Amino acid sequence: MVTDDKRVRIITGHYGSGKTEFAVNYVTALRESVEGKVAIADLDIVNVYFRSREKKKELEEKGITVIASNLEGAGVDVPAVSGAMTTPVTDKSFQYVVDLGGNDVGTLVLGRIKPLLDPAETDFLMVVNTYRPNTSTPEGVIEQMENLEVAAGLKVTGFINNTNLVRETTASCLSEGDAILREVTKRTGIPVKYVSYVEELLTEDIPEGLAGELFPMKFNMRKTWM
Repeated sequence: MVTDDKRVRIITGHYGSGKTEFAVNYVTALRESVEGKVAIADLDIVNVYFRSREKKKELEEKGITVIASNLEGAGVDVPAVSGAMTTPVTDKSFQYVVDLGGNDVGTLVLGRIKPLLDPAETDFLMVVNTYRPNTSTPEGVIEQMENLEVAAGLKVTGFINNTNLVRETTASCLSEGDAILREVTKRTGIPVKYVSYVEELLTEDIPEGLAGELFPMKFNMRKTWM
């Protein structure tokens, strides 16, 4: 599962894809699966909601190093890319997850670590919710993927099927996303790595034969009333 991915996992996606929820669940699963140092960098300097740094206390209690892209202090939330983000790239004793900002604009902060990245140990994973307007078709997914790749200077290595309607999600949502992403894979050759879903929402059986490994999640970023 997560231990089979490359050491540096950069997680990106279009706005509303659910990438931060996936990233927080992913780094938690990684912490439970490996020995040694695990870190997550919140490099989302675009969105002010649903940021992984909001779970810093909970993540650090689990033994996860959290690197935030803001200046810490009471009442302060100023976008700033910390120099600490480069340490887990160069220190190979770290397993590293990067929660990147949504859309192609959010990927620009990668400029600081891009020269340090070794393609042989870097995954660039794109979270996709096919119910979002800009990724509702194979053409839309590919267009957004290409925008992200140009801005980041990296090639997407895998997709995460995170097709959902939040608390109205059903198992059929995963199937509908699967159909679109299978066509994207057919056209691009890029595989679906994971099918993510929130366990508490699905009361029916998950369809068999979905592309990608099943990745059960818990709600971390969304309050019960959301």
